[in-house]
Amino acid sequence: MRTTVFRRSRALRVALGLTTVGFLGTVSFAERTSAQQNRQSQNRGQQDQARGQQNQNFDNVEVQVLPVQGNVYMLVGAGGNITLQVGDEGVLLVDTQFAQLSDKILAAIRKLSTKPIRYIINTHVHPDHIGGNENIAKAGSTIAGGNVVGTIGASASQGATVIAHENVLNRMSAPTGQQAPMPAGAWPTDTFFTAEKEVFFNGEAIQILHQPAAHTDGDSLVFFRRSDVVSTGDIFVTTGYPMIDTQRGGTIQGIVDGLNRILDLTIPRDKQEGGTMVIPGHGRLCDEADVVEYRDMVTIIRDRIQDMVKKSMTLAQVKAARPTLDYDARYGATTGSWTTDMFVEAVYRDLSQGQVSQKR
Repeated sequence: MRTTVFRRSRALRVALGLTTVGFLGTVSFAERTSAQQNRQSQNRGQQDQARGQQNQNFDNVEVQVLPVQGNVYMLVGAGGNITLQVGDEGVLLVDTQFAQLSDKILAAIRKLSTKPIRYIINTHVHPDHIGGNENIAKAGSTIAGGNVVGTIGASASQGATVIAHENVLNRMSAPTGQQAPMPAGAWPTDTFFTAEKEVFFNGEAIQILHQPAAHTDGDSLVFFRRSDVVSTGDIFVTTGYPMIDTQRGGTIQGIVDGLNRILDLTIPRDKQEGGTMVIPGHGRLCDEADVVEYRDMVTIIRDRIQDMVKKSMTLAQVKAARPTLDYDARYGATTGSWTTDMFVEAVYRDLSQGQVSQKR
């Protein structure tokens, strides 16, 4: 677990400064009612997170292009960040933001390259990351050989190859006879169920690394090895506490494991700055030091809540103890689709289930 001495010291001081509620009380009717309401609110927040964003006005959104390093760029608009790789063989995207921004995204891509869009990689299933799949895939073409050369790109129903873990496809599609949450044109066309998938494109090895039960059950990290850039999806963000989508298989331990895996891939330059660059799911461009700070924060909060769970504290007592207090100024939120209370409750319920499983 890589970190600097001063960051270890800071994390230790914060951990030693932990205060907890020292009493255990009987769960009142009001507490049970409040917990039920909070759980319902959290579920609604997880289900409606992208829906609320899709209702916003996209007319004034500008898609900004930021050079990262090597052949890799970062596109920022609304929704999740897009990672873009360009070269002689064509264009590869990681995520596609919202469908309403597809024309602006395509215009931004064409300023960098006129080559065909060949690949789209999805980091997970949320609409603010995969909403533009269908539109952008149609604007591209699949590399093919044999007896289908020249036919796939010309087909109205085929375009760029869309790669994702099979859990992403499972959650975008539906059993026969049921309504799928996403149109078939947006579904991945090339899935994998193993720990990783490899692509060699534009002279660069690209690893797509599945991270189980993290933000969701279908998360992937994308590592551009020659450019030395990691695209993280929502396993790592700079705009708030990690969103744990428990309805889609997310867990707090999976988030921590994912952050540690990012650190396994990254190597800093002098004075712990620069080196491997990290494109988060939301927020600014980062390097390893930023991920270290975020990993330490998530780990400390997890350990605080885990300690309270072991003491059989109720959810109301945990919230009253404010285990996120010293980080709320930076990452906290009292309104919006993912609040501090929702984060604490998701962690508490996840760890409480783990505690029950251990007792069994």
